[in-house]
Amino acid sequence: MLIVTGTSTDVGKTVVTAALAALARSRGRSVAVCKPAQTGVRPGEDGDLSEIARLAGVTRTLELARYPDPLAPDTAARRAGQPLLTLGETVRAVDSLADADLTLVEGAGGLLVRLGDFTVVELAQKLAAPVLVVAAAGLGTLNHSALTTRALAAAGIPCAGLVIGSWPAAPDLAAECNLADLPEVTGAEVVGAVPEGAARRHPDAFAEAAPGWFRPEWRERYLS
Repeated sequence: MLIVTGTSTDVGKTVVTAALAALARSRGRSVAVCKPAQTGVRPGEDGDLSEIARLAGVTRTLELARYPDPLAPDTAARRAGQPLLTLGETVRAVDSLADADLTLVEGAGGLLVRLGDFTVVELAQKLAAPVLVVAAAGLGTLNHSALTTRALAAAGIPCAGLVIGSWPAAPDLAAECNLADLPEVTGAEVVGAVPEGAARRHPDAFAEAAPGWFRPEWRERYLS
């Protein structure tokens, strides 16, 4: 099992989750994906799980709650007059997917965004699962990434590494320097980078390229 979180919103969590799913499926492994809380999407509209299914061909997905306002899940739930997700029901839902070879759980926003009455920190602790951190490439990512990995370490949660969620086709100086600086300031390796625009690829091309976006030794450790 892997939990996918981000240093903030819009850093590429969904496309990274799709790439992980595509990589695992290319190795013949069964994959299940859970998105506990989806915001900014109305009933009947496609959300993050639909995008993961489209790109990676995953057919087993589970969404526990969705709210129309594009806000933190707990705030969006209150505004919609819906009950907050609870840690207990979410753990039980993820556990129901345990028969898959790989279960991926995608958070919302950053590590400490409240998904209900809990954050990814409490979820990871209950599930005893490592957390993969998706980070931005450019200026500001050192601070955001260091804060995220320090929070994981303080909670005793293994960090499975950092992945750049959208590596620019023409990286600037900050992005190039960040590749070297991120491990130093966070204590976590950069284990992958997904090229910008990857989600616009045909699903076959996406699945074919996905293994190359992660370090081979990391793939063997977490997805063998």
